[in-house]
Amino acid sequence: MLRSISIWLVWLSFIGYAFFFAPPNQPDTFDLILDLSTGNWQGINPLIISLFNLMGILPMIYACFLFIDGKGQKIWAWPFAITSFGVGAFALLPYLALRQPNPNWQGEKNLLLKILDSPVTGIALTVGTIVLLGFGLLYGNWTDFIQKWQTGRFIQVMSLDFGILCLFFPALIKDDLAKRGMKQNWVFWTISFIPLFGTLVYLCLRPPLPEVRVENQLT
Repeated sequence: MLRSISIWLVWLSFIGYAFFFAPPNQPDTFDLILDLSTGNWQGINPLIISLFNLMGILPMIYACFLFIDGKGQKIWAWPFAITSFGVGAFALLPYLALRQPNPNWQGEKNLLLKILDSPVTGIALTVGTIVLLGFGLLYGNWTDFIQKWQTGRFIQVMSLDFGILCLFFPALIKDDLAKRGMKQNWVFWTISFIPLFGTLVYLCLRPPLPEVRVENQLT
């Protein structure tokens, strides 16, 4: 109950700040979003390009947990996972607040779950994250980014969204560890204290989910 209340408070605070306290959007915000979405990046600060694209990778990382976790929940995970590609933490935090602890797994994996459970997916997401972060950090203009962060709602809210998503991975990882028979608490705490990259390394190295075929369950 305390966990759920805490997540709802974070969600409500984020909404309140984004719509009532963040600086207003600049006149060119729509054009900026359109250019970022269509790959027309000429003249755009690489830090902004990197951050925008990382906000596409983070929901993919969450999907590697959500679709597995949702198999044992009373609520569907996929609407939250899909919506998060457009609105990030605004969609994912309600799922984290509504879900119940679910440390058990039994059943078969369909094609989607096999892809999301594969270490190849984790490696691809890790490489993509490193490339985007490297591009932004090496070529980005920090002075310009800070100025736009201070004066524009889009950049500021997107940055806060990124931070929130990176910090809330542990809400799903503990049950994911249990599903795979991993009871080492140090693994959970290590991942928790290394935001984003701790989760990515885990996706690359986690053992596969045990799979029990339906016909075996009936015998």
